[in-house]
Amino acid sequence: MKVYYIFKIKKEFVNLYKDTPSVLYNILKSIYYLDKEEVDYGYNLFKQLICPLEKDKLDRNLFIKFHQDIPYSKRKNIHYINNLYRNEISRLVINNCYIRLEMEQNFSTFFEVLKNDNNNFFACSFKTTDFFFLEDYPR
Repeated sequence: MKVYYIFKIKKEFVNLYKDTPSVLYNILKSIYYLDKEEVDYGYNLFKQLICPLEKDKLDRNLFIKFHQDIPYSKRKNIHYINNLYRNEISRLVINNCYIRLEMEQNFSTFFEVLKNDNNNFFACSFKTTDFFFLEDYPR
Protein backbone atom coordinates (compact mmCIF):
# COMPACT_ATOMS: atom_id res chain seq x y z
CA MET A 1 0.00 0.00 0.00
CA LYS A 2 1.27 3.47 -0.91
CA VAL A 3 0.61 6.39 1.40
CA TYR A 4 0.78 9.93 0.04
CA TYR A 5 0.62 13.12 2.03
CA ILE A 6 -0.74 16.03 0.02
CA PHE A 7 0.03 19.58 1.12
CA LYS A 8 -1.20 22.92 -0.13
CA ILE A 9 2.04 24.84 -0.59
CA LYS A 10 2.09 28.63 -0.30
CA LYS A 11 2.29 30.33 -3.68
CA GLU A 12 5.72 31.90 -3.14
CA PHE A 13 7.19 28.46 -2.36
CA VAL A 14 5.47 26.89 -5.37
CA ASN A 15 7.23 29.46 -7.56
CA LEU A 16 10.52 28.85 -5.76
CA TYR A 17 10.45 25.03 -5.89
CA LYS A 18 8.49 24.38 -9.11
CA ASP A 19 11.65 23.46 -11.02
CA THR A 20 13.29 21.67 -8.07
CA PRO A 21 10.55 19.71 -6.27
CA SER A 22 13.17 17.43 -4.74
CA VAL A 23 14.30 20.29 -2.48
CA LEU A 24 10.73 20.81 -1.24
CA TYR A 25 10.36 17.05 -0.74
CA ASN A 26 13.56 16.91 1.32
CA ILE A 27 12.36 19.78 3.53
CA LEU A 28 9.02 18.05 4.16
CA LYS A 29 10.75 14.71 4.72
CA SER A 30 13.08 16.25 7.30
CA ILE A 31 10.05 17.69 9.12
CA TYR A 32 8.28 14.29 8.94
CA TYR A 33 11.24 12.48 10.53
CA LEU A 34 12.13 15.10 13.18
CA ASP A 35 12.84 14.00 16.73
CA LYS A 36 10.23 14.78 19.37
CA GLU A 37 12.56 17.34 20.93
CA GLU A 38 12.50 19.41 17.71
CA VAL A 39 8.74 19.55 17.25
CA ASP A 40 8.52 23.33 17.79
CA TYR A 41 11.14 23.97 15.10
CA GLY A 42 9.39 21.59 12.68
CA TYR A 43 5.98 23.11 13.34
CA ASN A 44 7.26 26.64 12.67
CA LEU A 45 8.94 25.53 9.46
CA PHE A 46 5.82 23.64 8.42
CA LYS A 47 3.61 26.71 9.02
CA GLN A 48 5.88 28.80 6.80
CA LEU A 49 5.56 26.39 3.85
CA ILE A 50 1.98 25.14 4.10
CA CYS A 51 -1.40 26.84 3.69
CA PRO A 52 -4.12 25.47 5.95
CA LEU A 53 -6.83 23.60 4.06
CA GLU A 54 -10.46 24.56 3.99
CA LYS A 55 -11.29 21.11 5.31
CA ASP A 56 -15.09 21.33 5.31
CA LYS A 57 -15.26 22.93 1.88
CA LEU A 58 -12.87 20.43 0.31
CA ASP A 59 -14.65 17.53 2.01
CA ARG A 60 -18.03 18.73 0.72
CA ASN A 61 -16.69 19.32 -2.82
CA LEU A 62 -15.31 15.77 -3.00
CA PHE A 63 -18.58 14.33 -1.75
CA ILE A 64 -20.65 16.36 -4.25
CA LYS A 65 -18.33 15.40 -7.10
CA PHE A 66 -18.44 11.67 -6.36
CA HIS A 67 -21.65 10.92 -4.42
CA GLN A 68 -23.51 9.54 -7.45
CA ASP A 69 -20.63 7.34 -8.61
CA ILE A 70 -21.11 3.70 -7.74
CA PRO A 71 -17.47 2.96 -6.77
CA TYR A 72 -17.41 5.89 -4.29
CA SER A 73 -18.51 5.91 -0.67
CA LYS A 74 -17.88 7.99 2.41
CA ARG A 75 -17.92 6.87 6.02
CA LYS A 76 -17.29 9.48 8.68
CA ASN A 77 -14.23 11.43 7.47
CA ILE A 78 -12.92 8.84 5.01
CA HIS A 79 -13.59 8.98 1.27
CA TYR A 80 -13.36 5.60 -0.50
CA ILE A 81 -13.03 4.64 -4.14
CA ASN A 82 -13.35 0.95 -4.85
CA ASN A 83 -13.50 0.74 -8.64
CA LEU A 84 -13.15 -2.85 -9.80
CA TYR A 85 -13.13 -1.86 -13.48
CA ARG A 86 -10.04 0.33 -13.05
CA ASN A 87 -8.55 -1.94 -10.40
CA GLU A 88 -8.50 0.99 -7.98
CA ILE A 89 -8.81 1.01 -4.21
CA SER A 90 -8.13 4.41 -2.62
CA ARG A 91 -8.86 5.98 0.77
CA LEU A 92 -8.57 9.70 1.41
CA VAL A 93 -8.75 11.66 4.67
CA ILE A 94 -8.71 15.46 4.76
CA ASN A 95 -7.09 17.09 7.77
CA ASN A 96 -6.60 20.76 8.55
CA CYS A 97 -3.04 20.94 7.16
CA TYR A 98 -2.68 17.92 4.89
CA ILE A 99 -4.54 15.20 3.02
CA ARG A 100 -3.63 11.55 3.52
CA LEU A 101 -4.21 9.26 0.56
CA GLU A 102 -3.76 5.50 0.79
CA MET A 103 -3.91 3.46 -2.39
CA GLU A 104 -3.34 -0.11 -3.46
CA GLN A 105 -2.24 0.73 -7.02
CA ASN A 106 0.01 3.34 -8.69
CA PHE A 107 -2.72 5.88 -9.47
CA SER A 108 -5.79 7.42 -7.88
CA THR A 109 -8.82 9.25 -9.19
CA PHE A 110 -8.48 11.54 -6.16
CA PHE A 111 -5.29 13.02 -7.67
CA GLU A 112 -7.26 14.18 -10.72
CA VAL A 113 -10.01 15.81 -8.68
CA LEU A 114 -7.60 17.54 -6.30
CA LYS A 115 -5.49 18.69 -9.24
CA ASN A 116 -8.51 20.48 -10.70
CA ASP A 117 -9.29 22.05 -7.34
CA ASN A 118 -5.92 23.71 -6.71
CA ASN A 119 -2.57 24.06 -8.52
CA ASN A 120 -0.56 24.37 -5.31
CA PHE A 121 -1.00 20.80 -4.09
CA PHE A 122 2.21 18.83 -3.59
CA ALA A 123 2.04 15.07 -3.05
CA CYS A 124 4.79 13.01 -1.49
CA SER A 125 5.29 9.50 -0.23
CA PHE A 126 7.99 9.43 2.41
CA LYS A 127 8.27 5.62 2.38
CA THR A 128 8.78 5.27 -1.39
CA THR A 129 10.51 8.62 -2.06
CA ASP A 130 7.93 9.68 -4.62
CA PHE A 131 6.88 13.33 -4.97
CA PHE A 132 5.27 15.69 -7.48
CA PHE A 133 3.08 18.74 -7.82
CA LEU A 134 -0.43 17.59 -8.71
CA GLU A 135 -0.34 20.04 -11.58
CA ASP A 136 2.33 17.79 -13.12
CA TYR A 137 0.43 14.57 -12.42
CA PRO A 138 -0.22 12.75 -15.72
CA ARG A 139 -3.78 12.18 -16.78
